[in-house]
Amino acid sequence: MIESLKPFKRLSKWETFFIINPEKIDEKEQILEKINQIIRSKEGEILKIEEWGLRKLAYPIQKKTRGYYILIEFYGSVDLPKELEEFFRVDERILRFIIVRLEKKYISEQPEQIQLT
Repeated sequence: MIESLKPFKRLSKWETFFIINPEKIDEKEQILEKINQIIRSKEGEILKIEEWGLRKLAYPIQKKTRGYYILIEFYGSVDLPKELEEFFRVDERILRFIIVRLEKKYISEQPEQIQLT
């Protein structure tokens, strides 16, 4: 019998920071649920969500001077940021966003041993 290790699934670790329109704060849970669906569809998972709350913007955006800030740390496949970017650009509830890769290779699973006969 030859034992072999199943290859690691290599994913990247990401962080996104976005600002929600202050008039749409009541829809925050819907936005977070949609982001969670997008991340899970690309073999990812949310690691941490930090809600910074309602804060003053450095400069007006779409005539708004305040926004609700949220930071999410997650991992997923390399094409995940493209999907999130599409969502952020289309959704009028999002004033601004940024997506940054924190780690190029993030290992989410432990290796499994496979027996070949």
